[in-house]
Amino acid sequence: MNEANFALDEETKMKWYKIVFQLKKQFGKKPDMNGILFLIGMREIGQVKNFSKEEKMDLFHIATCKLLSYEGYYRLAGVDEDGWPHYELINKPAFTDLLNQELLLRKLVVNYFDEHELYENE
Repeated sequence: MNEANFALDEETKMKWYKIVFQLKKQFGKKPDMNGILFLIGMREIGQVKNFSKEEKMDLFHIATCKLLSYEGYYRLAGVDEDGWPHYELINKPAFTDLLNQELLLRKLVVNYFDEHELYENE
């Protein structure tokens, strides 16, 4: 198994904290990774509604696949008739532990926010 170490550079760390602060300001509480994945998933399907438990799990999966697609782990296979994207696994991520998984996701969340220009200009 390939060991991967996903340390964040200072610029990425600062952007991550800016994202968390911005979301805390917007929603009134500090989001955890699941909250951020949920928001990304909703953005990816373009729907805001009360989701079932199963749909929420699907949103986490969509967001995770979207983020991991930046690193070539997944690719978009298509979108179903309800507008939900479907991804296929290309390469299995080499997570050595939860910390490295969290760090990689933080980096990819920053990439996502950069790509979609979701920062407030201060």
